Amino acid sequence: MQHYCINMISIQQVNKSFKDKIALDLLSLEIPEGEIFALLGPNGAGKTTTINLLLGFLKPDSGQILVKGVDPFRDSSEARKSIAYIPENVNLYPHLSGIENLNYFSQLAGIDLSNTELEHYLSECGLQKEAFSKHTGSYSKGMRQKVGIAIAYAKKASVILMDEPASGLDPVASKELSQLIRKLAAEGSTILMASHDLFRVKETAHRIGILYQGTLLQTIQADAVTANDLEEIYLETVSQTL
Repeated sequence: MQHYCINMISIQQVNKSFKDKIALDLLSLEIPEGEIFALLGPNGAGKTTTINLLLGFLKPDSGQILVKGVDPFRDSSEARKSIAYIPENVNLYPHLSGIENLNYFSQLAGIDLSNTELEHYLSECGLQKEAFSKHTGSYSKGMRQKVGIAIAYAKKASVILMDEPASGLDPVASKELSQLIRKLAAEGSTILMASHDLFRVKETAHRIGILYQGTLLQTIQADAVTANDLEEIYLETVSQTL
């Protein structure tokens, strides 16, 4: 059973527009410590905008955003100490090996790790040992995702933001990713993942929020529904707004 503590992510009545297009409409969301929350919605629903607000890249037009009690736009350097971001395509230096990339990004975060520790984090995130010293330019997408998660793991990020993390992965890699995300949450990380993959969201998240045209329409406990139930709820909820 999950035991949640403080809210690590707090979004209160947030509005965000770009010119005349509303990206988020009075979005409110609280995500406690150790929870995996999935924002489920089509392209253009506002998922990436939400992540960019939490990263401090954007300023809300109104409302309040806090990450571990810190406003990420007003105090981005402090907020980012707690945050790791894993995009749809993890950007690594292709001419460096997996272990060299992990070492480089860890040092950027002010973390000095021994070779044994670097190998430990890569192993914990499911990267095969024979890949540690290979250039990441030869990696599959799933392997790059594992290095990205190892970077977050080594940083001991308390909040991890993921934008379509399973997109383009084969079924085996996608399942491995779900297991890794669950492991990070079990160790205390709070995870917000944006996705349009109903099945992967159902398999990974504790709670699922249906986001459509900038509005959070419904929140669902993932273990209370089947994948088919979720699909029906999603289609019915979205169709009511058309």
